[in-house]
Amino acid sequence: MKIKEGVYWVGVKDPKLRIFDVIMQAEAGTTYNSYLILGNEKVALVDTVKASFRDEFFKKIEEIIPIEKIDYIILNHLEPDHSGALPYILEKTKARVVISKNAQVILKELLHRDINPMLVGDGNSISLGDKTLEFIQAPFLHWPDTMFTYLVEDSILFPCDFLGCHYCDENSIFNDETLDFSFSFKHYFFTIMRPFKEYSLQAIKKIENKKIEIVAPSHGPILRNDPWKYINLYREWSTPKKKDYKKAVIFYASPYGGTAAMAQNIAKGLMDNGIVTEIFDLSGTGIDETIIDIIEESDALIVGSSTINGDAIKPVWILLASLATISLRNKIGFAFGTYAWSGEAAKMIENRMKDLKMKVPEPFLRAQMVPTEEDLQKSYEVGKRLAEVIKSSS
Repeated sequence: MKIKEGVYWVGVKDPKLRIFDVIMQAEAGTTYNSYLILGNEKVALVDTVKASFRDEFFKKIEEIIPIEKIDYIILNHLEPDHSGALPYILEKTKARVVISKNAQVILKELLHRDINPMLVGDGNSISLGDKTLEFIQAPFLHWPDTMFTYLVEDSILFPCDFLGCHYCDENSIFNDETLDFSFSFKHYFFTIMRPFKEYSLQAIKKIENKKIEIVAPSHGPILRNDPWKYINLYREWSTPKKKDYKKAVIFYASPYGGTAAMAQNIAKGLMDNGIVTEIFDLSGTGIDETIIDIIEESDALIVGSSTINGDAIKPVWILLASLATISLRNKIGFAFGTYAWSGEAAKMIENRMKDLKMKVPEPFLRAQMVPTEEDLQKSYEVGKRLAEVIKSSS
């Protein structure tokens, strides 16, 4: 499929896909986009496809040029849905593999052999004769190895997963010829790119002065109609929202009311000391994007659970397992709960918070069976102390 003179889409479509990477809904399927660039002296391939689609992929390349004619294979990102076909295509060509400097170790573990790749970064370029490819380091979008490739003469940006989405239109690959994919585009950002907003803004700053007529991502439609609309959406979604208050959110699971009573007293200690506080009973709260938004905008996440059979209650683990789409580094965390005899839950929650790189300024708080007035006063005092930490946090 021709994009511009000498630039072709040679990717594959996977319209039946419904779950991506085990955890992500992909109700409209996906595409694995790869691009062939023909210069008058050299030929480059930008990204490959998932290994299981390699035969279809090779056929599309061969319809344009013999595979052995490829001089460079540029891998913007080494996740297997983009690098899976690499070992097989290297059996057919002596092309030089081009990767970011951060990708070297990952490539070696992918191939289990040394192929002496070309390492590139900001300021490096490759000439194909009448076409020039420039490289832009874009780490953590969404792997540490990610880079963008920019085709100077045709003003095409190849940003790999950045600005992509899981959406497959079986009739076209161009955004101006597909049905509305705005939901898929937004869902992709908030599921994949959301934890890396700071890096997103850094990458946009690197490209904002470039002439970009087409954005050709690794998944979803090629953005040839108003590509800056999509870049600016990423800019908007990545820019921190300003607020003139400090906020905490409390979640708890409490079969008999004791953990709930502790939660209410922690909340009172916070609110009496100027912290906006929301509180949720996990027995009636689903973990959706609204809840994740609340956690992301909060300065502190406080979680309580009773101990049942030596563990925290299942809804608590569902909550704590749903936080991978946001950055929690240095967010303040605190754990609490009630127990009958063993009391492991609060410690488990605290350990999980530490594993997520949260700041835990207070040790977990527990009360046995029914919290006493002293226990509830301790809960209130913890809320007060947490409020002071929250107010001093950046």
